[in-house]
Amino acid sequence: MRVGITGHQGLSGGITEMLVRGEIWRLVTTFGPYELVGVGCAGEGPESWFARSVLEHGGKLEIVVPASGIGSVSAARLRLLGEARAVHRLAAVERGGLGDDTGRALVGMVDELIAVWDGEPGSEPARVAALALAAGLFVHRIWPPGCARTD
Repeated sequence: MRVGITGHQGLSGGITEMLVRGEIWRLVTTFGPYELVGVGCAGEGPESWFARSVLEHGGKLEIVVPASGIGSVSAARLRLLGEARAVHRLAAVERGGLGDDTGRALVGMVDELIAVWDGEPGSEPARVAALALAAGLFVHRIWPPGCARTD
């Protein structure tokens, strides 16, 4: 099962991080480790928490990189890039690729999507969840009671 992740960034610290990490772990462990391939950008917050959960559960990890690159790289992200079984770099729009639209690429690569999202429209997680639903994918929305965005 290929499962993707999208989510709000800036959720680190406090109760929100604890609640979201717990729900990600609960969801990841519903899949057998031999069948699980986690796909995402390994960005700060939910994306990297998901990636680490997939690996700790025994699944495989694939990372999607926008055409413009990954920007600043933390030590945690470098470790995830090194542990990924595949890194998919998107081609530039001028070359017929998706450029920096990692959400559209992600939807095309997975069977299901996890969206760590407060349910409000207008955010990147909202856009990616809408793309996934339009493509007929099942979307697991994670936003436990008590969560709050800091941005």
